[in-house]
Amino acid sequence: MNSKSVSLCLLAISGMCVFSLWFSATAVIPALTVEFGLSGARASLLTSSVQIGFVAGTLTSALLGLADRLDPRRFFSNSTLIACIANGAILLVDPNSDWVPVFRFVTGACMAGVYPIAMKIAATWAKGDLGFLIGFFVGALSVGNASPHLLNAFGGVDWRFAIGGASVIALAAMVIVNFVALGPAVSAARPFRPHYALQAWRSKPLRLANGGYLGHMWELYAMWAWLGVFLDASFRLTLPADSAAFWARAATFAAIGLGGGLGCILGGLLSDRIGRTALTMGAMTLSGATAIIIGFLFGTDPWLLFAVCFFWGVTVIADSAQFSTSTAELSEPELIGTMLTIQTCAGFLLTLATIHLMPPLVDALGWRYAFMPLAIGPALGVWSMYRLRVHPDSVKMAGGRK
Repeated sequence: MNSKSVSLCLLAISGMCVFSLWFSATAVIPALTVEFGLSGARASLLTSSVQIGFVAGTLTSALLGLADRLDPRRFFSNSTLIACIANGAILLVDPNSDWVPVFRFVTGACMAGVYPIAMKIAATWAKGDLGFLIGFFVGALSVGNASPHLLNAFGGVDWRFAIGGASVIALAAMVIVNFVALGPAVSAARPFRPHYALQAWRSKPLRLANGGYLGHMWELYAMWAWLGVFLDASFRLTLPADSAAFWARAATFAAIGLGGGLGCILGGLLSDRIGRTALTMGAMTLSGATAIIIGFLFGTDPWLLFAVCFFWGVTVIADSAQFSTSTAELSEPELIGTMLTIQTCAGFLLTLATIHLMPPLVDALGWRYAFMPLAIGPALGVWSMYRLRVHPDSVKMAGGRK
């Protein structure tokens, strides 16, 4: 393999390893609920505190221009080390302790030195294939995000296995990323100016791309955070009690990890050929429709439910990398890191609403209707990306393909 292939494979492996931390606590919510009586609000906090930390980290990074000023590999490596320590510290305290959200916050804040940074590294290697490159990386992240569900499935009833295993896996990323080379399109950083961060709002094309991303994120993390709980509740109605939990965890990993990885790669390949707005509008239409119908399959045949969940796992993430790709193509080269950081900051801030919205929706409406409000985001996202499609600057994306 050439240097590009080697570096991108190593980058994807690093991302997959470190992102096992994100849902390491979320994956064990059913076990913690049974063993410690975890409340719905406390369960939501296991995920949302990571989101809050990520927002704080990305905001700090954007205001200081860290993504465009520091060596991205060192930034990635050091952030990973701190995240591993914080995640592993959960095993030292009671799961109902207020220290757990603090540790999760630190983990999320460190991800600001991983996610947008890795996309910037991938962009340095792009040559007419940026959609695929970022899609390939985000696909690896999807597998990493879902890996705690797989660890949890084979870890038996001990929830510590998923959290501890994710921390150990993520440590590998700290080493691997140092062997990643930067591509020829790397740009010299501008002197630090806080007002550069405002370019994400001042530029209409960037504003519309970010609008599409916000619509996508309204749905994505609520689906990822609660799909395992949804499947666990459904499978307990249709499968033997001694196997329902295992199959729910395995199905969640398959839908989020394997389906998500497949969706990102296919989305990247198609986006480079048919255009960014065409791909994102199509994916959001399909995922939003699935959010509306999935609840009607609650408690029905497990294979049918899994098939639809797998389809949702493919479509809900197929467009994710392409919003980042659009932003990279619409940004000034020396500001790509900062613009990607601003975009992810806004998107993850929004996810706090839907992650915490799900428990009261389930209580009020039941699983049949609880996911339906998630379709609001994709609908607004399609409208924003259509407006970007008709904007003159849309020719900068995918070699002129809209």
